[in-house]
Amino acid sequence: MKKAKSLYGGIKENFPSGLVVFLVALPLCLGIALASGAPPLSGVIAGIIGGLVVGYLSNSNISVSGPAAGLTAIVLTAITGLGSFQMFLCAGLIAGLLQLVLGFVRAGSISNYFPTNVIEGMLAGIGIIIIITQIPNAFGFATGFTDSVMAVNGFSLDTLATMAAGIHPGAVIVTLTSVAILLAWDKFPRLKKIKMVPGALVAVASGIILNYLFTVTGSALAIGSEHLVSLPVPKSLDDFRGMLVFPAFSGFLNMQVWVVGATIAIVASIETLLCIEASDRLDTHRRITDTNRELRAQGIGNLLSSLIGGLPMTSVVVRSSANANAGATSKASTMIHGALLLISVLTIPFILNMIPLSTLAAVLILIGYKLAKPATIMHFWKKGKHQFIPFIATIIAVVFLDLLKGVGIGLLISIFYILQGNMKRAYYLSREQLDDADEINIKLAEEVSFLNKAAIKKTLKNVKPNSRVCIDARSTSYIATDILEMIQEFANIRAKEEDIEVTLTGFKTSYQEYAEDQDSHVIIAHRRAI
Repeated sequence: MKKAKSLYGGIKENFPSGLVVFLVALPLCLGIALASGAPPLSGVIAGIIGGLVVGYLSNSNISVSGPAAGLTAIVLTAITGLGSFQMFLCAGLIAGLLQLVLGFVRAGSISNYFPTNVIEGMLAGIGIIIIITQIPNAFGFATGFTDSVMAVNGFSLDTLATMAAGIHPGAVIVTLTSVAILLAWDKFPRLKKIKMVPGALVAVASGIILNYLFTVTGSALAIGSEHLVSLPVPKSLDDFRGMLVFPAFSGFLNMQVWVVGATIAIVASIETLLCIEASDRLDTHRRITDTNRELRAQGIGNLLSSLIGGLPMTSVVVRSSANANAGATSKASTMIHGALLLISVLTIPFILNMIPLSTLAAVLILIGYKLAKPATIMHFWKKGKHQFIPFIATIIAVVFLDLLKGVGIGLLISIFYILQGNMKRAYYLSREQLDDADEINIKLAEEVSFLNKAAIKKTLKNVKPNSRVCIDARSTSYIATDILEMIQEFANIRAKEEDIEVTLTGFKTSYQEYAEDQDSHVIIAHRRAI
């Protein structure tokens, strides 16, 4: 009885956020399907499976799964190369099976090695992409209008004038009205307390009403069907069944299908792990998702989606961000969004087709701003260049390249700073310090690896003749062999030649076993003659 009450409470608390995610996910599912060269319904099927099945199997409280923009190019190329969508669905089955294997071999643990600044940079980059991609819908530009104008005129005053002439006033009014409603819902506590009526729903309803008034009055502000949500409208259950496409199982005998399946499995798994890390950071309770369980859930989801004609899916940052910003507290929100997608496709597609894309653009633009807000950028700026440069590089690369390349570049730069920090961590003495000191004391760190070799070599090189040097290894549990040899050569060869007094303190007879020879003694390698 207690469990039922808890479940009901979860549904009640998370219905508003589930509704917001549904409103955001619907046009994305359709748009990604069209961009992938797949049937429009395939994107919605992936969204339904991602919400109901993956949402149930996953233990992530915030992330939402569905068709991913990051897979669009792969899917489009694969459908063209394989010759049919049915053959591609077979590749989707293979991808799902491989993801299950990755989950069982615990490959999800690689997500633990993604630095925070890179994850935050990825989120900010995605936020900027969201804003850029929604500008045409916000201003009511025709499909491909901005790209064609830029291609003809380049960036100039003529380009701006032509683009201004292509703005649809009705779409702009709907966008501004929706933004005002969303900001008011966040700003005024009394409105925000109405949890069962999310601001996004009010904004969408206002957009529908405004455009309806424009249309019935014959106003030039009326928004045409090309700027409205476009969902297939089945007139009967047979029509709905006729929209479903099933895989061609003969594809299992085609090696190219296996290559496509493996590619999708790898890319989808990496994107999912990245998004899970990001989603956990968006969770106000900072709950940690089992990434291996997530990979298994994604595998099962992709199997089911491909079996009934759906696109491959991943955990998606845009929907997850909308979920977190709308106040989701558990995975009930994700499942509610999946249920609403299913219900809407079966019952009210004609109402959904009245939603202006400009009002959805307003919702997404504000989500994008929250991901890439200036306060986040300033936060990493204040942390220093070792945190800021990987962060800003990730943003730029995600925006101008793609998500995986952006994260890869951010990781490489982070690794560079880690290596640089390790090289200096043992110690570093400048030439001035060496000149001024009567006795040079070098205390080694707990671990001295090959990464510290350059710094140690430079310091020993700067030691002047007739000096006294004490190298203290009493706190050191490990020293790389090549560094030990370098210190030995310094003490036994150069120190003798340049009359340098070297004291080696705390060195062990062997560093192969850390526990060996703990009671180390002082070795006088060379003492200057008096």
